[in-house]
Amino acid sequence: MNRYINPIRFIRSIHKILKVNKKVYFSPKGKKRYLVPSIKNTILVVIAITLADKLRINEICFVQINSMNGNILTTDNNCLSGLPRELYGGRYMSKKSSEVMLFISNRGNDNWSGRLAEPNVNRTDGPFSTLERARDEIRKIKRAGEMPQGGITVEIRGGLYQREQPFELSTEDSGSEETPIVYRARHGEEVRLSGGRTVAGFKPVTEPSVLERLAPEARGKVLQADLGALGITDFGKVEGGGLELFFEDKPMTLARWPNEGFIRIVDLVGGAPVDVRGTKGDKIGKFMYEGDRPKRWVGEKDAWVHGYWFWGWSDQRHKVESIDIERHIISVAPPYHSYGYRVGQWFYGFNILAELDMPGEWYLDRETGTLYFWPPGSIEQGNPTVSVIETMVKMEDVAHVTICGITFEAARGTAITISGGTHNRIAGCTLRNLGSWAVNISGGTNNGVIGCDIYETGNGGISLSGGNRERLEPAEHYAENNHIHHYSRWNRMYQPAISLNGVGNRASHNLIHNAPHTAISFSGNDHLIEFNEIHSVCYESNDAGAMYSGRDWTTRGTMIRHNFLHHISGFEGRGCVGVYLDDMLCGITIYGNLFYKVTRAAFIGGGRDCIVENNIFVDCKPALHIDARAVGWANYHVGTTMKERLLAMPYKGKLWAERYPKLVDILEDEPAAPKGNIIARNISQGGVWDGVRDEARPYITFEDNLVDVDVHFVDEPPKSFQLRDDSPAYKLGFKRIPIEKIGLYEDERRASWPVQHKVR
Repeated sequence: MNRYINPIRFIRSIHKILKVNKKVYFSPKGKKRYLVPSIKNTILVVIAITLADKLRINEICFVQINSMNGNILTTDNNCLSGLPRELYGGRYMSKKSSEVMLFISNRGNDNWSGRLAEPNVNRTDGPFSTLERARDEIRKIKRAGEMPQGGITVEIRGGLYQREQPFELSTEDSGSEETPIVYRARHGEEVRLSGGRTVAGFKPVTEPSVLERLAPEARGKVLQADLGALGITDFGKVEGGGLELFFEDKPMTLARWPNEGFIRIVDLVGGAPVDVRGTKGDKIGKFMYEGDRPKRWVGEKDAWVHGYWFWGWSDQRHKVESIDIERHIISVAPPYHSYGYRVGQWFYGFNILAELDMPGEWYLDRETGTLYFWPPGSIEQGNPTVSVIETMVKMEDVAHVTICGITFEAARGTAITISGGTHNRIAGCTLRNLGSWAVNISGGTNNGVIGCDIYETGNGGISLSGGNRERLEPAEHYAENNHIHHYSRWNRMYQPAISLNGVGNRASHNLIHNAPHTAISFSGNDHLIEFNEIHSVCYESNDAGAMYSGRDWTTRGTMIRHNFLHHISGFEGRGCVGVYLDDMLCGITIYGNLFYKVTRAAFIGGGRDCIVENNIFVDCKPALHIDARAVGWANYHVGTTMKERLLAMPYKGKLWAERYPKLVDILEDEPAAPKGNIIARNISQGGVWDGVRDEARPYITFEDNLVDVDVHFVDEPPKSFQLRDDSPAYKLGFKRIPIEKIGLYEDERRASWPVQHKVR
């Protein structure tokens, strides 16, 4: 049983026992500590308590003080210090003498004991210097059968730790419910684990051939550095997963044109026409461009283009094969885009030295290893860093391990991967400037990411996959209270902030914004998506959804409730979707959500057995879309993809039949028809309510929806979306939406607070 301590009562009790008055001592770090004389004449026992928010005990130290002059005779080495236990799994509890603390510091030594937070005076003992040494010490303790009841905490002192390989944990590095293992940053100190290398030796560009290629405004501003001299020779691929440059803790831009936005395809000259349901294009990547700018690209070593070549939700990068500056034609190297190319679609050029024409842009000559960079600030103070290693932490079949309070940055791939295992957590961390995902969790049970700040990732944010679909066994992975923004920086499409796959995973209380495509994607069964705020996503795509899944009759049971989606309108305001149930997706519930200024807020694309109930739609155009595509243009999916995915699941078995009874006879019950959809007790104000197609309407049940009726908002939206107690909606059975609970919440496991964000 954990014992809880009231710090004020604790201090007063000591005073009463020793019959002395407390004295207050402020350490050089500004920590408030309480001094109490001991029974001995020459030594004062200092009980040092760092009061965290709300006066909870954070640190207790026993140090000696010279009674003659008041000088401290020992350091913090005897401190039981750090963050409150609640941060890594328990509640606030007293520090037990049986709990082991290990320390890591840039001033440490792996030959020391690791039991001291600072090197001692003689530098004969102190903290470790590496995570691996602390991990191996824990293994040693476990093998000796000396695992303490309170678990083991590895506290990392502030500083920059550049990794040369991933930190790997396996089954033997597990804790247990009673003896958890925690790797954490020391409270109040910034710990940064970097997968990159600091680039030194920048100098002005003097090579005439390079200066000639640079724009006039860039000459004298662009610097160069030799990466080979730093031992960096593996640059990765231009099209993705390669080296990136960061400066002042921000990703820099690989030289491109236009510097922002896109240019358009004005004509197609490939000679291989294609027609997709009346939308015409060409299968060959040979097209005409607007303007004269690409003539500067002639002679470039490795020019590329990135575009949305046929649809506004499918992109691809191409190496430029040739440029005809007289006819304004760009030819790209195969493989060509699978859908083809279309007039009016948009693209830009990149990896072009001649386009290094503004501060913050860079270019790497992969033949010579020379990095060219126009720094937006002082090169000496900006800490230019290039990403080197792929992954920073790998956990495989590990249990009861928590990593908290650490910043992970500058890796080419995913920062943290967790494969299998149970009850592992990434808590209160900052994950930024990464080439792929922040955290990828696959397999196992009850693993999660909580309270993290995630931004500037090359792909998505958090991927959760687990559970057994055949047996409908949930994994219970979770992503909670995370702030995820400015992600999908490199791979722009289908790289969500949170991906849920398998069975029974959860995304709750997250704030997600500023992304070119989707926010939350899901597949599988019985997921829970609740209390999330999402805005300013899908800004570079059309026909895309802030929440998305599609094309599977068996993907059922997911609940989407009590979320706030707002300001989502697609590329150039052409329209996107709030919750997108694409291509005959079935059995999803959209309940108690708030939609504001979202085009096609709730979208059922030919699916069945979906429920849209108790939602509020304000200024949505339209609020609701339902079609019957499977009886029309999408019918070819019914006998192919849809049937194949159905037969892959034991949908007629007892377990599935009890959970999803409407699925059992679907092949005999007009499988292409959008049957069983219920639209009930929704409120729609402003905008357009009904975007339902005529061919779908006979299959839909509409009940007690209030459209452009005065429902008695507390104040005019968007000032308030809550209803007054006398709202007529309540008489129809509408239930109050707990709007005040939506989004992030203050918690000591949050990486930062308060959190600020604004609509794009």
